[in-house]
Amino acid sequence: MQSKRTHKETTTESTIHNMFSRGRRRDIGGRGNTNVAEWELRPGGMVVQKRNSDGNQNSASKSTIKVKVKYGSSCHEIQISSHASFGELKKMLTEPTGLHVQDQKLIYKKKERDSKSYLDVERVKDGSKLVLLVDVESRERRVLETLKIAKEEKTSKSLKEVKGEVDKLAKKVAALEASASTGGVIAELDIETLTENLMRVLITLDEIYGEGELKLQRREQVRRVQKHIETLDMLRMAKAKSVSVKNEENMARGSKVRSGNHVQRRQGNTAVERNPKKQQQLKHSDSVVVTTKWEIFD
Repeated sequence: MQSKRTHKETTTESTIHNMFSRGRRRDIGGRGNTNVAEWELRPGGMVVQKRNSDGNQNSASKSTIKVKVKYGSSCHEIQISSHASFGELKKMLTEPTGLHVQDQKLIYKKKERDSKSYLDVERVKDGSKLVLLVDVESRERRVLETLKIAKEEKTSKSLKEVKGEVDKLAKKVAALEASASTGGVIAELDIETLTENLMRVLITLDEIYGEGELKLQRREQVRRVQKHIETLDMLRMAKAKSVSVKNEENMARGSKVRSGNHVQRRQGNTAVERNPKKQQQLKHSDSVVVTTKWEIFD
């Protein structure tokens, strides 16, 4: 059985080879057909067209076309695949023209072509001519977008700097608050200095403008600064109240001392009035005047 099967396969291969050999290629009418492609037998009995590496190279060379693009007074020749898009062509024109891809407008057969359209679909062939124009509106939009991005980056940087400054001041405010809670003495100058620094930060935040997330970050820093200023105001009021209480205590002590002295004087005067001899001595002492000025006689 094995020898018969092998013989049959060999016969089939020979028959197919004779059918598609160069010398026996004929059309139905018996005439020679030189356009018939060569065939080859694959393992398993499948007959396929024989590959031609030269044909593939010719096909690849035919897919590359050369187009002429006019921009102003200059003309640029670009080699590009016929299957490429107009967007890819714009990228290739960026270097020779100096135009950004978004600022380019390609005109072919008096019609602007979309960047997503393909050259072969729009029937752009080898030697076709295109016109490149500047898309003014697109350039303006791109410039505005660039300025917006730069402004957002600047705002973000400024907010980070402000946040760092607020963090430092917050630590100092917390230290003063902790000292006051334990009965420590707080200098009025420290409170005034911190308040001035926080007010300066508020002025800086007023000059910062942001949208979206940046706006929320700015608002959060404003709330933090205001909270710390309120804390300092409470510490100032507590300190003023403490000073006022001490002053009142000192005044009360002083009034007691003065009232005590007045009582002693009144007691002394009463004793003198009760003793007539002392009154006469006081009067006599008042009438006597002692002087060191002597009268000189000639």
